[in-house]
Amino acid sequence: MARLGLEREIVHRDVYERSVRRFRDARITLPTFAELADPTCIPATARGALAAVDPDAPHPANLFRVHWWNDGTRRAQAAVPEHVVLPRSLTGVEAAIVVALGNRFPMIRAHKVLAAYACLAPRLITGQFDPTAHRAVWPSTGNYCRGGVAISRIMGCRGVAVLPEGMSEERFRWLGEWVADPGDVIRTPGSESTVKEIYDRCAELDRDPANIIFNQFCEFGNYLVHYTCTGRALERVHESLAAAGRPLRMAAFVSASGSAGTLAAGDYLKERHGAKIVAVEALECPTMLENGFGEHNIQGIGDKHIPLIHNVMNTDLVAAVSDRATDGLGVLFYSDAGREHLRARRGVPPSVVEALSSFGLSSICNVLAAVKTAKHLGLGAGDAVYTVATDGAEMYGSERAKAVAKQFAGRFDATAAAETFGRHMLGATTDHLLELTGTDRRRIFNLGYFTWVEQRGLPLAEFTARREQGFWKGLRELVPVWDGMIQEFNRRAGAPPAA
Repeated sequence: MARLGLEREIVHRDVYERSVRRFRDARITLPTFAELADPTCIPATARGALAAVDPDAPHPANLFRVHWWNDGTRRAQAAVPEHVVLPRSLTGVEAAIVVALGNRFPMIRAHKVLAAYACLAPRLITGQFDPTAHRAVWPSTGNYCRGGVAISRIMGCRGVAVLPEGMSEERFRWLGEWVADPGDVIRTPGSESTVKEIYDRCAELDRDPANIIFNQFCEFGNYLVHYTCTGRALERVHESLAAAGRPLRMAAFVSASGSAGTLAAGDYLKERHGAKIVAVEALECPTMLENGFGEHNIQGIGDKHIPLIHNVMNTDLVAAVSDRATDGLGVLFYSDAGREHLRARRGVPPSVVEALSSFGLSSICNVLAAVKTAKHLGLGAGDAVYTVATDGAEMYGSERAKAVAKQFAGRFDATAAAETFGRHMLGATTDHLLELTGTDRRRIFNLGYFTWVEQRGLPLAEFTARREQGFWKGLRELVPVWDGMIQEFNRRAGAPPAA
């Protein structure tokens, strides 16, 4: 179970002691899960240290910004997590589509840094990762490996990014500026859909004991931090809308699968608000819908497998979105012609148009799936569908250029804007969407067997235990245990974040 990040005691005392010394020397303090869920709990010394720190710097204090509550400047805390409520003039549906903005996170401007921290912290406090000797290997399709590299650099250790060679140029450019050595960026064959190739490369790297693989697809810290932190952040947004005079029924939570970590927020929201959980994938690679395969460009939602940390048996619907739609709307939302069309012809409020720069490709995928869900469920003005914008548009300039050349013959004008909006936003339909029966859930759950048991050697009993909701509820007992161990680790390291 140690390889899944489920330890609750110190495994290697000597490794633990070396980590404590490294953190003492570097003046690094770890935030607890509770502090990231509610940043008002962060000690005043840590909050004070943030004032002079650039949110994009590899500075220890920025660990206390790894949460949903940063304001638009990313330098101060907001009373409510930054979000945008998309109106009917944009979505074409009566229900509110409420989107939490992930580009407020530090260093990588994406919420995957939260998952990276949550996978690393349990390994540090249980003596399973030694920043003085180990290399941290981060398999990903882009943002998670960037988050892992950022946190590795804070700790003064080597972070290794493993990602498909077909990802956006901006991702590789960022990584080139942050890794210690160019060889620490490992490009695997293919693009977004080729997750197995990432696993195979990590299996090779894992033969060297100096490498520790932080596999977000099977590290339960990823699940727990989104249950604890992302779920609570969305709940606070929901409460704030009611307090502002707009009480809404939380009808659904929508998230692209990816590593399935963010879907854990759905478990939180379903328990407390009755929200249906909608898992989203690319239409070009309909793994959950059709046991299918293929290639797509919705960067950030790797597929052709079922992540181990996906609570499949608690998922209510599966929806698929085409990368042609996300590519096209990515151009629309970020171009002058597209924004003018939204303002002048559709009457979309300027503040909402401005917020669209916070939507990357997987964010647009989430929004489209939320629209499809609202139509399928027949939701009205008193209902809301919640989702997240995992990252912003700045990671996809090269992809927008490709889309303009491929879809619009090199020119995106007012006519193209109107056609794109009509086809992909107003034209979003309820096809390629499935309400899951018990049989459907079992089918999707069973698909995971081939990745985790046959290919990766996970004991069958550990795989099948995840069928029961008691397994997932039992995981939550780890959070206060880890928080206590983080506090003890910090006490032994004996230093607040440096100013």
